[in-house]
Amino acid sequence: MENRYAIILAAGKGSRMKSSLYKVLHPVAGKPMVEHVFDQIDHLNVDEVVTVVGFGAEKVKEQLGERSNYALQTEQLGTGHAVLATSEVLGDKVGTTLVICGDTPLLTQETLEELVKHHEKTEAKATILSAVASDPTGYGRIIRDQNDHVEKIVEQKDATPEELLVTEFNTGTYCFDNALLFEALNKVGNDNAQGEYYLPDVISILRDQGEIVTAYTMDSEEESMGVNDRVALAKATQYMSARINEELMRNGVTFVDPSNTYIEKDVIIGADTVIEPGVMLRGKTVIGENCIIGANSDITDSTIGDHVVITSSNIKQSTILDYSDIGPYAHIRPNTILKEHVHVGNFVEIKNATVDKGTKVGHLTYVGDATLGQDINVGCGTVFANYDGKRKHHVTIEDHAFIGSGSILVAPLTIGKNSMTAAGSTITQDVFEDDLGIARSKQTNLVGYAKKLPYNE
Repeated sequence: MENRYAIILAAGKGSRMKSSLYKVLHPVAGKPMVEHVFDQIDHLNVDEVVTVVGFGAEKVKEQLGERSNYALQTEQLGTGHAVLATSEVLGDKVGTTLVICGDTPLLTQETLEELVKHHEKTEAKATILSAVASDPTGYGRIIRDQNDHVEKIVEQKDATPEELLVTEFNTGTYCFDNALLFEALNKVGNDNAQGEYYLPDVISILRDQGEIVTAYTMDSEEESMGVNDRVALAKATQYMSARINEELMRNGVTFVDPSNTYIEKDVIIGADTVIEPGVMLRGKTVIGENCIIGANSDITDSTIGDHVVITSSNIKQSTILDYSDIGPYAHIRPNTILKEHVHVGNFVEIKNATVDKGTKVGHLTYVGDATLGQDINVGCGTVFANYDGKRKHHVTIEDHAFIGSGSILVAPLTIGKNSMTAAGSTITQDVFEDDLGIARSKQTNLVGYAKKLPYNE
């Protein structure tokens, strides 16, 4: 197999996005557009990737890091000018070069592989990735000759009535013989209304030289979508979400309403898990098998074990192990680990805490900066008072303890094994093994006082 190279065009500012964020960094299904493009190229076994950057260059370099080389397009003078900017890196190479835009996140590995295979099999010097649309208005039409080779690309404004009837259009993705690409780029002029150097002009130059130019027609028009504004960004996200959800369903995941569920690209979900409407799974989240992720749950960068039930809850950067159940309306914040068979009830917030097997945190409770052992019962309305105004402090509760409802546990604090706190207590000192901690004032009943109150008169 001959050498392969790839050029990602990512220098455009994207003014139609009306955003301070560089266009190719806008996310689709949780990943910047340029990352989707790079991921698909990565499967092609290319020898070198060069990303053309301009506006926001440092941000793109920060995103892709050392996985790519970079070429700077200091002035935005067209796609041909952008590709020419890579000449210092690729100009003397021999092989096949893929040119792809960084704002085409829907292109798949399979399509790009077929494009490159077609290019190499036909021994073409240039191959255009084309698609067929019922309404190709605005696109450059692919005009083929009697040998089914590409004769020319005709822009909408220049097309004859007969050419406007052609439904095959140019997607803006190409394969080239690398040496001929750079030779032709040096012949491209800018005698046009915009004064720019257009990459499609290379096609005409190669054709005039008698070289073979072909087109490979992709199966799906939607894959070709370039994202230039927020409307297209939303459509691309919808297409990507549908693709992600379909793949998950074919791998054994049940969606009650896939059109009302948002799963990002890198999320992994095990077989026989049920995803209810309104669920959002983001980042590097991993969901195990036989789970139920209840309606309107939002989970980010977390690992969920098998047989876990999550009901309408928010979980971020945490780990929940097998057979646990969460919610409704629980908030599991970063650095929380819930081990097997843990129960977290409604309106519970937990952060930076480890909760061991079989422990129950029923409802209306805050647990922060804590280590809880096994088989503990934390009563309703318990508060871990972990912050003194300057520093966070830790609470440790050992196995089989019972925390009475309405307890306030003032850190730093240790509650010993098999010990208890009485309901309504404010615990400021350690409670030792098998002891009962009680800290509340003695009740006093004022005889007949209630009758003197205004609402009883």
